[in-house]
Amino acid sequence: MKRKLITLGRIIHTGVVNFMRNVTLGVAAIAVMIVTLTIVLFSVIANASFTNTIAQITDKIDVSVFLTDQTTDVQGQKLADAVKKLPEVKSVQYLNKAAALKAYERQNAGNAQLLAAISATNNPIPATIHIKPYDLNKINDIKNFLTTPNNQALQIKGSPSYSGSRKAVIDKITHATNVLREIGIISVIVFAIICALIIFNTIQMAIFNRRDEIQIMRLLGASTSYIRGPFIVESVIYGILAALASVFIINSAFVAASSSLQATSLGLFDIGYANSYFDQHFLELLAMQVAIGIIIGTASSAIATRRYLKFRTK
Repeated sequence: MKRKLITLGRIIHTGVVNFMRNVTLGVAAIAVMIVTLTIVLFSVIANASFTNTIAQITDKIDVSVFLTDQTTDVQGQKLADAVKKLPEVKSVQYLNKAAALKAYERQNAGNAQLLAAISATNNPIPATIHIKPYDLNKINDIKNFLTTPNNQALQIKGSPSYSGSRKAVIDKITHATNVLREIGIISVIVFAIICALIIFNTIQMAIFNRRDEIQIMRLLGASTSYIRGPFIVESVIYGILAALASVFIINSAFVAASSSLQATSLGLFDIGYANSYFDQHFLELLAMQVAIGIIIGTASSAIATRRYLKFRTK
């Protein structure tokens, strides 16, 4: 056990020395890894912000079903209960004609002329079912259920409200959030591959520069793991430094956005929430960055050394 610890200590020491010796060679690898990890971190935070924004938007958006005057309260309540059982539905509120009129009066309490016009007629407000969905992407499923012949017969023309300009706005919001998420995922994958390739080539160059030293070690009986170890340690250092740098960059960006720019949001991206999320999950995000950096560096280095040791030395 003691011998293994001594060997491990030598591998780590050699890896650190090699890193210091080849720091200029590793600058490119570290720089690309910083870009990759920064994109990864920003994507995670942006996704959390988008999710929060979408939840807020979804909470404000509902599908309104307007029932005909011939529809009884029993029929209206039965339809509301059937809608509530749909897995896409978060909540359902049924208002008969009297309750719908009171809700309309509360919403327009500041418009005296409108209230006067309503009171002069025999309650023109129809019984209404308000439906809140879990996911904006599933609104079409709710609409399909509501537009079946039996259900449609209970509704006035133009119901449900998920149509026309309202439908266009909801669809645009849904499409925009889905596109942004896909762009984030694709960006992370592309830069992770580029980063791995650059580290792979960096380690290959380091191996080539020390090929005579490696062959001597091999002739003296050094194991493959002992030869490969320092290169992996070197790559791990790349990953840790890049992770720390990426966290610093994101933190600096939030400080600049909140203080210098005094910005609170950029469209769907809520800077205030993102900053709060970053602060609350700082240790988890830092650990994630370090882990990803180490995984990318270790995997690239292991493949590079395996290829060289397999084909170039005996």
